[in-house]
Amino acid sequence: MKQALNRPMSDRALVGFMLSASLASTIGGLPFNSLPVMLGSLADSFGLAPKAVGLLGSICFAGYLIGTLGAPFWINRLNWRWLTLASAVGSAGSFALSAAVKDLTLLYGVWALIGFFASTMTCLGMRILSDLPNKVRAFGVRQGIELSVTAAVLFALPPLIIAVWKYPGGALALAAVVALLGVSALWLPTHPLVPVAPALRGRRALPLAAWITMATFFVFLTGNIALWAFVERIGSGRGIAPAQMGLVFAVLKLLGGAAAFAVAWVGERAGPRRPHWVLLCGIGLGLALLASGGGFQPFALGAWIWEFSFTCGCVFQAAAIARSDATGRAVVLIPAVFAFSSMVGPGLAGQLAAGGDYTGVLALAALCSLVPALAYTWLRPDAAAPVRLEAQRA
Repeated sequence: MKQALNRPMSDRALVGFMLSASLASTIGGLPFNSLPVMLGSLADSFGLAPKAVGLLGSICFAGYLIGTLGAPFWINRLNWRWLTLASAVGSAGSFALSAAVKDLTLLYGVWALIGFFASTMTCLGMRILSDLPNKVRAFGVRQGIELSVTAAVLFALPPLIIAVWKYPGGALALAAVVALLGVSALWLPTHPLVPVAPALRGRRALPLAAWITMATFFVFLTGNIALWAFVERIGSGRGIAPAQMGLVFAVLKLLGGAAAFAVAWVGERAGPRRPHWVLLCGIGLGLALLASGGGFQPFALGAWIWEFSFTCGCVFQAAAIARSDATGRAVVLIPAVFAFSSMVGPGLAGQLAAGGDYTGVLALAALCSLVPALAYTWLRPDAAAPVRLEAQRA
């Protein structure tokens, strides 16, 4: 590892770190992406009331949020391989334990642990990727791998596992998937690939650019997650049949992964500002089709174009956050930004759509999508680059 710090790493080593960090980060995405399926099977298996099911989901995200907010204080201090192994064991063990417990109070505690270990893995994966030179490519590969693994798990879990063995079978299956992904720890670096410059080691406050990029991402996510919460309702209001709706959402998952890998292929060649304006046009076209009032075709095309552009925007903005802070602490707060925007967006959309009209929700998504284009036209994107360059030369 010392050699990696003192001279440029080979392309093979960079690809290895990128893939292993993406797989480690996928561990953190599994509980979030499988939450509706797992909570539904919990309710069926244990006869839980809706209030208890909702509280379980909230407690899981509370543990997730605690882990995310604490990560900046210790993420650079611990051995990353051992941290990954410990978190994988903790996450797999928590899923396995949740399959065995019968006491509801204990189940709440186990799901808090699931959320905590999930956030640790997400933060660690993002922290490692922030040290790679082509950040857009790194975060695109990460999101593409996470969505691909998630799609495979969700394809098999309900019909093949939960339908036969209920929640205990599903929890044990996820524990096995986590354990398999945890093997990626063997190929992870042990410590930061790019040492933090001596002038920044004692700095506790994040730079202003980091706060601006995170605030921009929060606004962007809030408006678009608000829309995501009501896409199905918009389609139902248009008379879209359930089978057609299933097709729309199945393609959405595939397009999400395709978008992430497309951004990874483009990498840093698109520049720091141009992508946000291009994606604003894509989101605008998708929203216009969703607002057109047509039948299945305009609704499906609108949802697909919006999803593709939204996913690309998430990757580009995650890379911008990574560039904004030379210490690598800001990037581990990205999951917290997701958590906060997921709390605000759907509730705000519910208020705007209280009368059954979704025009306000679409307008909110459009306004929030405009913010990144304006912000990155003004913000100097390479604010942290000189300091990191000096660190690489050290």
